[in-house]
Amino acid sequence: MTMSEHYYTPSPSSKHDEHRVEISALGEALSCATDAGVFSRGGLDVGTRILIEALPTLSGRVLDLGCGWGALGGLLAKKYPDAEFVLTDVNERAVALAERNIRQNGLKNARAVRGDGFESVEGAFDWILTNPPIRAGKAVIYGLFRAAQRHLAEGGRLVVVIRKQQGAKSAEAFLSEIFPRVEAIDKSGGYWVLMADMRREEDIR
Repeated sequence: MTMSEHYYTPSPSSKHDEHRVEISALGEALSCATDAGVFSRGGLDVGTRILIEALPTLSGRVLDLGCGWGALGGLLAKKYPDAEFVLTDVNERAVALAERNIRQNGLKNARAVRGDGFESVEGAFDWILTNPPIRAGKAVIYGLFRAAQRHLAEGGRLVVVIRKQQGAKSAEAFLSEIFPRVEAIDKSGGYWVLMADMRREEDIR
């Protein structure tokens, strides 16, 4: 990857260097292809693992926002075969890998689409999950949080993992301004997992 490129570069110019990784979480395992120019090409990163393990049971429509090569969405699609998973990323190389990994692992309830943020996804989601590209800056990240609110179904939830030292507390404060309820459902390994809920307190009593 060149110095001007990041894993959220739409079309990476770095030389391909594909290899396979074996990943597992929640009792499920996948064999996946990764490549240069994508996020966490060496395997399942710590933040994503913490996010996966902190989640409540999933159902309905689930969006993996910024899916990379498909680790998060792929493992969860295998865990919850009755839910529908959409994976999306701006990085075309990452999405191509995610599509292959979905197909090669026989995940019939998942698909991957390329797009910047929400531009290529349709309909409302019961869950939106993301390990956001912190290096893109607060303006980008908070814009994704606002857009997520518009793409959630009634009672839907956004779940975000952020490293504590990279702005988890300020992200929690921002989410609290735009969602009725925000809860830190996990604080471990230097990460916070924040769940922003469209339901008000009185709605879930």
